[in-house]
Amino acid sequence: MSQIRAFLAIDLDDDLKPKINKIIREFKQIDANIKYVDLQNLHFTLKFFGDIDTEGIDLISEKIENVIKDFDSFTIKIKGCGAFPNKNRIKVIWVGLDEDEILKDLHDKLDKEFNSIGFDLDRKFSSHLTIGRMKSAKGKNKVKNTIETYNNIDIGTMDVNLITLKKSTLTPSGPIYEDLLEFRL
Repeated sequence: MSQIRAFLAIDLDDDLKPKINKIIREFKQIDANIKYVDLQNLHFTLKFFGDIDTEGIDLISEKIENVIKDFDSFTIKIKGCGAFPNKNRIKVIWVGLDEDEILKDLHDKLDKEFNSIGFDLDRKFSSHLTIGRMKSAKGKNKVKNTIETYNNIDIGTMDVNLITLKKSTLTPSGPIYEDLLEFRL
């Protein structure tokens, strides 16, 4: 029985990547220990499955199809910058969404379906693009100030008409993502 590390995601439109890259470049000016997400890997995670048996992909796919038949394509507004768990204890630097009710509804319905086949429910869903992970507190105050500078930055809008089941292979230089299945809204 073969296993893969998998997640369900919405890829960031290529035309928005330069604006995100501009923000990343600002953080790179700071002497901080941050591991940045490769621009090609930027995505909104709908569900992280972890390690799954490859035989389970068909069942996951069936659950996705059950949910998305009730959804049309929709638009999201990418706006703001923040940190998890918070700005005083920065582990993850992210770019967020404004007006993401449809995305949250999609997530919640998918999560409920995945729960019915044995996956844990997500504790608290927060739609975001992870742009970097802080590996130490070095430069924390400057990172915090930069987050506050970009707190309300307007990145742009994006049509969501495709979600992708992805395989993630961890390597010393960072994860490698491979699209396994695409689902059109």
